[in-house]
Amino acid sequence: GQDCRYRQSKEFPSQGVRILRDRPSSVVQHTTVNIYPEMPKDHFIWSLCCFLYSNPFCLGLAALIHSARDRKVMGDIEGARGHGMIARILNIMSTVIFCVFVSLIIIVFNVHHIKP
Repeated sequence: GQDCRYRQSKEFPSQGVRILRDRPSSVVQHTTVNIYPEMPKDHFIWSLCCFLYSNPFCLGLAALIHSARDRKVMGDIEGARGHGMIARILNIMSTVIFCVFVSLIIIVFNVHHIKP
C-alpha cells in the first residue's frame, strides 16, 4: 500500500496537507483562479451635483468631464483610475470653494442684520 501522512501547511495552518508516498512525482495539478481588479470609482454623481449646484470656476464641469465612464467601458482600468482621481480632486476643490462661499455669504448677511 501507500504510506499516507499528514503535515501542517505553512500557508494554511488550519488545513492539513496529505503527502502520498510511493507515487511518481511527475503528476502535477494546477488550479486557475481568476481575480478581477476592482473597478475604479468615477465619482459621477458627485461630479454631477458639483456641476449642477455649485460649479465654481467651472470645476464641476471639469470634474464631470473627467468622471465620464468611457474609459471604464473600454476596459482601460488604469486610465479610468487616473481620470477618477482627477475627478475626485476637482470635486473636493469645488465643494470646498462652494462651502467657503456659502459660509462667507451667511457671515456677511448676519453682520449686516446685527448692525442698525
